[in-house]
Amino acid sequence: MASRDLRAEVDFVLLQLLGDLEQLEAKRQALNARVEEGWLSLSKARYAMGAKSVGPLQYASHMEPQVRVGTSEAQDGLQKFWMVRAGTQTPEEVGSREAALRRRKGLPRTPEPDSSPAPQNPLKWFGILVPHSLRQAQASFREGLQLAADMASLQSRITWGQSQLQELQEKLKQLEPRAP
Repeated sequence: MASRDLRAEVDFVLLQLLGDLEQLEAKRQALNARVEEGWLSLSKARYAMGAKSVGPLQYASHMEPQVRVGTSEAQDGLQKFWMVRAGTQTPEEVGSREAALRRRKGLPRTPEPDSSPAPQNPLKWFGILVPHSLRQAQASFREGLQLAADMASLQSRITWGQSQLQELQEKLKQLEPRAP
């Protein structure tokens, strides 16, 4: 009876693993398409504005990231990745910034200046009126970043699923009687 339950669990993990692999392949294809679209749109913008108008010489001297990667790990060791836009706060950051005690009466405190203001849109480095293709390139690369985070989470889940499958198969081998 335990062998039958274990086999059902192996089948379930295997089906989940195969579904995750299919999702990973679909996301890889979508990422490749987004990156290809981004480079094509960027080349169209260079053609429209001139090759010297869209390049490293227009980059700001001090760049701030627009997004960063957030990670978390569940109790079972499964990692999850996601994108956090600049200017938004995670729950950990909110708690550390607020003071433990608040002043109820007395002089009003001046608000503390925000140490990390929202970064400027990098498209403004290239002028006020930028071609639509440059905005399309930015959108394509942003979508690609989100897909990359999703792929990292899926890859972590696949690795976890493979280890679970190996453990279940070893348990199954121990339960089965050995043939003479």
